[in-house]
Amino acid sequence: MNEQETNIESDGFLKYTLQVNASPCQGEADLAFGFASAVVARGHELSRVFFYRDGVYHALKGAQPADPQTAKIGRWSGFAQSHGVDLVVCSAAAQRRGVWTPEEDNGLARGFRVAGLALLVESIMTTDRYLIFG
Repeated sequence: MNEQETNIESDGFLKYTLQVNASPCQGEADLAFGFASAVVARGHELSRVFFYRDGVYHALKGAQPADPQTAKIGRWSGFAQSHGVDLVVCSAAAQRRGVWTPEEDNGLARGFRVAGLALLVESIMTTDRYLIFG
């Protein structure tokens, strides 16, 4: 461990950015949500979750999961509201998958917003840890 990492760890506070590439049905999506929950439970800051590739399906407004007992679509909205986390959907990935179009800017679930990869890069540069799921 280098000196910078030691100082960050000794402060006990880390700032995280997560990137979720997995769709809500994939196991990596469960890992991402579990990790995000653990980050805030331990008192760290989760500044942003960036949804890319098939991860943009997490932002589908009005999606009906097949099994209501394990409703995975919508859990990020509640999480973001409870913990003040910025949920960002990649505009190009969302457009390619039909999740969002510029003409229908309100087509995303509550708490999600659309931006480009530049916002992801900015977030990576201003946080201590960056993790990718999926």
